[in-house]
Amino acid sequence: MCAFEAGRRGRSVLVLDHADRIGKKILISGGGRCNFTNLHTSSQNFLSENSHFAKSALSRFTPSDMVALVERHGIPYHEKALGQLFCDHSAHEIVTMLARECSEAKVRIFTGTRILSVAASDEPGCRFRVETSAGTVFTQSVVVATGGLSIPKLGATALGYEIAAQFGLRNVPCRPGLVPLVFAPDDLARWSDLSGLSAEVVATGGKNKSKASFREKLLITHRGLSGPAILQISSFWNPGEEIEIDLAPGQQVTAPLFTPNARRDSAAAVSALRSALPARMAERWIGLHPPEGWTNAALSDFEQQIHAWCVKPAGTEGYAKAEVTAGGVDTRELDPRTMESRKVRGLFFIGEVVDVTGWLGGYNFQWAWASAVSAGAAV
Repeated sequence: MCAFEAGRRGRSVLVLDHADRIGKKILISGGGRCNFTNLHTSSQNFLSENSHFAKSALSRFTPSDMVALVERHGIPYHEKALGQLFCDHSAHEIVTMLARECSEAKVRIFTGTRILSVAASDEPGCRFRVETSAGTVFTQSVVVATGGLSIPKLGATALGYEIAAQFGLRNVPCRPGLVPLVFAPDDLARWSDLSGLSAEVVATGGKNKSKASFREKLLITHRGLSGPAILQISSFWNPGEEIEIDLAPGQQVTAPLFTPNARRDSAAAVSALRSALPARMAERWIGLHPPEGWTNAALSDFEQQIHAWCVKPAGTEGYAKAEVTAGGVDTRELDPRTMESRKVRGLFFIGEVVDVTGWLGGYNFQWAWASAVSAGAAV
């Protein structure tokens, strides 16, 4: 995106990619259909040490702009829940679209090309010397669009952070984001055999200003918790903290037990709880949290526990399973209008390598496109 934006302005652009093909992360996204944007994108859908940083880029290239580009290329798409837009057929169509735009803008793309070093240059008319496995490149500008540490099997590296540090830019410490959480041993013993069960919940995590809640699906795995609600809250979670899960949002599951002459026993409680949870999960919950004496007070406590299941994860599944990397190049180091370094003229950082991390649901792609367009218009 950045390359063809700059190419359209008559800039000579070379894209260097160490992968053997372009767009590998795009191709696996959205189950192979690429959740390429979210109609509801705003700066509030992103985590960053500077919550205002993303506003400028997001206003320059909006979801409507991305939709217009997709439609111009005749790519059919559809909207899923919560404003998420997916290709009808394949993520390959997005990669083909980007490649076609680059070709029309006379952008050259070298794949299978490793970056060996990036350094300031004393060559007349050039600010940077880039050593690659295909030779030396002298250039006025360098745009770092290396992504984060997530999904190393696709070739993720720390190169972007290393380049930033080399030129004196601060990096916000990185951590896996949008990632499954791992049970502590006690919870693993209680729940792991229910792997595959899911329920709609409200997951809450984080502290103070960073506290957030998401109402989406939870999935029990053989190692812990996943599903959209957990992936969302994982970006706000820090080691040692608890997350709170409402297993029956908007429901009073014990209401049937308060009716006149109602049975009050485990079977009746399981039946009531099945309005919110799969049968096996309801049975397990009752087995672990039986109301003591089945009194009104005990049932009220039981109801409260259902809406406030506190889980203290042992950790995450790490970068191998993380959809994004939280943290990255400190936004205070960059001009929000252009993504250019405030310290080093001609050095730009865009996309995931920057300390701007979106929610699940197309937000991270929209940030990638928007930050790319800002840099491409300025480089």
